[in-house]
Amino acid sequence: MNLDRAVHQAASLLLDYPDESWPARREQVAVALAGLPGEAPGLLRGFCRWAAAVPPLDLAARYVTTFDRSRRRTLHLTHYTDGDTRRRGATLAALKARYREHGWEPAGGELPDHLPALLEFAARCPGPGAALLREHHGALTLLTRGLAAHGSPYAGVVRAVLTTLPAVPAAAPVPVREDPAPGLLPYPLRHAPGEEGVRR
Repeated sequence: MNLDRAVHQAASLLLDYPDESWPARREQVAVALAGLPGEAPGLLRGFCRWAAAVPPLDLAARYVTTFDRSRRRTLHLTHYTDGDTRRRGATLAALKARYREHGWEPAGGELPDHLPALLEFAARCPGPGAALLREHHGALTLLTRGLAAHGSPYAGVVRAVLTTLPAVPAAAPVPVREDPAPGLLPYPLRHAPGEEGVRR
C-alpha cells in the first residue's frame, strides 16, 4: 500500500463515528502509521494521541457537535457544492454510479458523499478515488477551515488528506475598473465570502 492509500484509509477510519469499536480502530491506525514519513502521517498520529486521551463517550459527543450541528463542518461534501438544492440529488446519484463502476458501495447505507466513504473508496480504488478527492478539493478546504475555526483537532485529519492532493492554483485576480459606474460593483458577487455553496 502506498503512502497516499494508507493516509486515505487511516483518515476514513478516524473520521467515522466513534462507536464501541473506536479504541481498537484508533490503535490499529496508530500502529499502521508508526514510522511512516511525511506530514500527513504525522498529522494523523497527532490526532490519535489526542483522541486516546478523550473518554469514548466524550469523544462521541464532540463528534456529533462538530459534524452534525453545522453545515460549515459537515462531512457530506455535496453540501459545499450544491447546498440543499435539487441538484444535490443528481450529484449523489452520479457519485454512487461512479462507485458502482468499480464494484464498490458504501457500507451501512451511508450517502456516497460522506467523506469517510469517499476516503475508503480512494484507498481501495486509488486511481478513480484520487480523482474524486481532487474534484472535491474546494469542499475539503472549506471543511478544514470550518474545523479550524471551531478549534477541532479533526482539522488535522482533513488537512492530512489535503496534503495527498495536488495544490489548486490560486485564481487570477479580477481586474477592477478605475472608475466603476456609480452604484455598481466592478464584478458580480455570486455569494457572500466564505459561503461557497453552503446554505445555513
